[in-house]
Amino acid sequence: MKLFLALHLLVLLSITTSPAISKYAKTGCKDTCGNNVKIPYPFGIGAECSVNTWYIVDCKYSKPYLPALDHKEILGVNLRNQTITVSMPINVSTRRFSYCQNPVRNSSEIMGVDMNSSPFWFSKSHNKFVFEGCGTAAMIDNGSVLTGCSTTCRNATHSGRSNCFGIGCCETTIPHLLKSYTIKVTGFEEAEAGACGSAFLMEDETFYEERRFSDPLVVGRSTPSIAVSLMWILTESDQVTCCFDRIPVRNTVDNFNGTGVDTWTCFGYWSEGTGSPYLKDGCVSPCIDSGGKCERLTVLDVDGFLFSQNFNCIQGEGRTSLGIILGVSISIGVFFVVGISYVLYKVIKKTKERRRRKRFFKRNGGLLLKQQEEADPSLVDKTIHFSSRELQKATDNFNENRIVGRGGQGTVYKGMLVDGRIVAVKKSKIVDESQLQQFINEVVVLSQINHRNVVKLLGCCLETDVPLLVSEFIPNGTLYDRLHNETHEFPISLDMRLQIATEVAGAVAYLHSATSIPIYHRDIKTTNILLDDKNRAKVSDFGTSRFVTIDQTHLTTLVKGTFGYLDPEYFQSSQFTEKSDVYSFGVVLVELLTGEKPISLTRFGENRSLATYFMLAMEEGRVMSIFDATVLKEGTRDELLSAANLAMRCLNLNGKFRPTMKEVATELDTIRRSHIPSTVQTNAGFVVYGEELSMQTYGESSSTVLSFNDSFSL
Repeated sequence: MKLFLALHLLVLLSITTSPAISKYAKTGCKDTCGNNVKIPYPFGIGAECSVNTWYIVDCKYSKPYLPALDHKEILGVNLRNQTITVSMPINVSTRRFSYCQNPVRNSSEIMGVDMNSSPFWFSKSHNKFVFEGCGTAAMIDNGSVLTGCSTTCRNATHSGRSNCFGIGCCETTIPHLLKSYTIKVTGFEEAEAGACGSAFLMEDETFYEERRFSDPLVVGRSTPSIAVSLMWILTESDQVTCCFDRIPVRNTVDNFNGTGVDTWTCFGYWSEGTGSPYLKDGCVSPCIDSGGKCERLTVLDVDGFLFSQNFNCIQGEGRTSLGIILGVSISIGVFFVVGISYVLYKVIKKTKERRRRKRFFKRNGGLLLKQQEEADPSLVDKTIHFSSRELQKATDNFNENRIVGRGGQGTVYKGMLVDGRIVAVKKSKIVDESQLQQFINEVVVLSQINHRNVVKLLGCCLETDVPLLVSEFIPNGTLYDRLHNETHEFPISLDMRLQIATEVAGAVAYLHSATSIPIYHRDIKTTNILLDDKNRAKVSDFGTSRFVTIDQTHLTTLVKGTFGYLDPEYFQSSQFTEKSDVYSFGVVLVELLTGEKPISLTRFGENRSLATYFMLAMEEGRVMSIFDATVLKEGTRDELLSAANLAMRCLNLNGKFRPTMKEVATELDTIRRSHIPSTVQTNAGFVVYGEELSMQTYGESSSTVLSFNDSFSL
């Protein structure tokens, strides 16, 4: 291929001439401020040199500033990425450990910069949200949590920003099209007195590079600041022009929620370092001296980005025939070489692909899996090895149209195997090589689980860059969509709700006590409960599940889970027990009874948490008033109160007083058997007062009401 490219370049050189000088700024305008920062158009130093007032740059004391954004200092402009890096001042008193004044246990808010009326957004691709300290940090906008992460420092040493994965430091991505935000930080009670934390948004290149100084502050300034990357756009009203007399291209920046922002760009019409493509004479055409026209051939890669760009010059009347003869002769030779090169390329590509698959298979634990199969021959027929080609064909090369779900652990695709079976293929986001032994053990054990209410794991593929898990496909979607999709034609009956709750409880009890190695699911929620064609429940998504030995009582891990379902005891202690799964199931049971979402912004204060909302209603004797209308219509008061009392026991803040999942499954089965689905009940009132509500004792912590703001503050 290198020989082919060299010959192709020789053809171009035979019919083109040396380029003229390119430019970055308008004629008569400066293109640099100081000695280091290049200011390319559409930005400009002065009003006459920029595309509009938002892009005006002030050059003061040899440093560029952006007046439209409160005179933020410009650190660099990238035309290819359509980003500008600026220096954002920060509040020193809440920023660094050495400047801390208040203990980290006291929540603090740091207001982000508001750019709502500007053509600038915080770049998702080039920024990281980082938290350093012991606790939880979140980015919030208009009361909604946009993103966040948690750390732990108990009995662990902060490993520095080079390993920012949850021990004293964590990082996460930010949403698309973000213009403003508020940062909220909360520390753990066990943090040392006077200890502090900090949360900030910063450019990820600055975060990952080898530091010449001890923190991400921009040095040499009286006010500490952080480098932040902003995406900028140009609209049709800016009358964008491109070099080479090309037509500007309109691209859409997708917000992944059905909306997007249009931007006009000249991307792909020039090479970096050759001027601004947004000026008609900014970059140089390869055919500027050819005496004719210039045709451009652009090759894009699979992601739609520029891979290569070649130019063919149509010569004018002033060119001699010698150039034509030379070009044709060389082209014939090139085509001959191309034929041979193509054959060699195919052979080399297949060899590399085969070696690549073997390398991934070894890295992803394939040898460990073979060792286990050799040690136990009964596993050979139970753990199916799928090839990467087989799954690529099944999912149409992982076409986005085949995506049926996205989660924190990966993306799920719908596929059809060659034998006609419909399967779900889960593609993990990352692979942790330190956990390969545990991953292979989980694959082996989960492939042997045979329970009618647990999604069956069919096998795996280890020949790709990240492992692929293949399981049976469940057609009727998630319980969450079935409960909260108001456009659904028929509501879920009480009998069906009790059946689903009983089946899920039985499946989780099976995982806890009936498997060869106890399994803690760690993420029980309605989005992880699927419904088959007969509306039978199937527990899915074991991406965060963990195996425990028989003599273990708990797992000490980084806090993982979903807000609204997370056990407060686990959140505070980082110790996950089987009773933590019981708490999450209690939230699911309340969700089935009330039809309410686990976290709702339509409820106020601590009632935003469904668990707190339900527990307060139980203590005040008005629980019947929050039940779903279908539940009230079809159930008797005794049945509903029995189910509510069971949910209350599952939600006990002290895990010791919660029932086991086996006890929950037995009690739910009793309630379901006593229920008569065909009878429309008439004696279930809409409000039950304290003297009418017979409640059980829930243990010594039953009088303590879980506060959403206290336990889950960000």
